[in-house]
Amino acid sequence: MQALTNRVQPVDRRPLTLWERMYLPAIFKGMLITFKHIFQKKATVSYPEEKRPFSPVFRGLHILNRDEEGRERCTACGLCAVACPAEAITMEAAERKPGEEHLYREEKYAARYEINMLRCIFCGFCEEACPKDAIYLTETFAPANFQRKGFIYGKDDLLIPDPKAKQTV
Repeated sequence: MQALTNRVQPVDRRPLTLWERMYLPAIFKGMLITFKHIFQKKATVSYPEEKRPFSPVFRGLHILNRDEEGRERCTACGLCAVACPAEAITMEAAERKPGEEHLYREEKYAARYEINMLRCIFCGFCEEACPKDAIYLTETFAPANFQRKGFIYGKDDLLIPDPKAKQTV
């Protein structure tokens, strides 16, 4: 009888030998593999107790840096937002009010600075593009969250606390 399709049909089936019918060789091979895995190093890590080593070039959570005097380094130039391939950074620039110029080095600042961590691919281009070293990626993980709003980090979340404010407290 000829097949109706172009599939290859099995020509004949040979009868199983006594060893194959008992399945003992297959059982012994499986047990051998199992015993080999018992004596190997575990692949899992008990996370809170032991930390897994990371690559020296690991990039984690973003931080907005301050200068030595506690002032924000970001001048809202927008180079980090332009360099971001995932378009995860949103920024709005504003000018300092009259009378504030003497407190700050630059006349412009970032009135709004947001990073959408759901879009971020942690490439580090924002860090490389910043001429003032205002943004950098730390070695900490971005914390987990259950809502989308929790993954959008604003300027208040990213800015390092003012060291002078700590001294006065």
